Amino acid sequence: MQSVLITGANRSIGLETARQLSKKELFVYLGSRDLEKGRSAVDDLIRNGFENVKPVEIDVTKPETLSAARSLIEDERGKLDILISNAGVLGPPVQHAVDTPIEDIRHILDTNLFGNINATRAFLNLLKLSESPRISLITSGLASLTLHSDPSWRFYDVKQVGYMASKAALNAYTVTLAYELKDLPFKVNAIDPGFTATDFNNHIGTGTVESAAAFIIKHTLTGNDAPTGQFFSNDIADTSGISPW
Repeated sequence: MQSVLITGANRSIGLETARQLSKKELFVYLGSRDLEKGRSAVDDLIRNGFENVKPVEIDVTKPETLSAARSLIEDERGKLDILISNAGVLGPPVQHAVDTPIEDIRHILDTNLFGNINATRAFLNLLKLSESPRISLITSGLASLTLHSDPSWRFYDVKQVGYMASKAALNAYTVTLAYELKDLPFKVNAIDPGFTATDFNNHIGTGTVESAAAFIIKHTLTGNDAPTGQFFSNDIADTSGISPW
């Protein structure tokens, strides 16, 4: 049975992704900053018939939690097949380039960029032991500089400097990581689940968590001939789902 770790998975898209992957008979490590919230989410899944799931405490800004989680997975599974790096923060609702406090921008980057790098590096050696390792870094359509430069884009006026910068930088990390791992069987991609109605955005999104999770899974559980180093978005009408950078 393949194993998957999902960070930021105790609610919303992360939780639904865990639910759908458990249905596919993968063993799911459900990562949560608050272990009690993770346990509660797992207990609910188990009550509803999902057995292959276990909570694990992970705060991507705290390396000691990543180290402990890595040791746990190594002891129990010996390797890790899939990392879905979903943990993220939005930051203040208004983020202006001219006056948003640097501390607020740094806080967003600490989780959305550096935290995802922390998580990837923590589990990379376990992933290398898999025959078909996958790393999916969860990004946002707001990371697309091409689309943000197009006045006709429906989200053109949604400019949040800290969040945008963090996700654009995460995309750059994805491209670099995919390049460095191209001679190994890794598939490393940035995946935008789309404008989804979640607690993250006070449920103003138009998509469902079910659709968002299914999109993440579609571009994670891929074959050996699948692309790597790509940016997929659930808000792109093209059947390929490939978004401009």
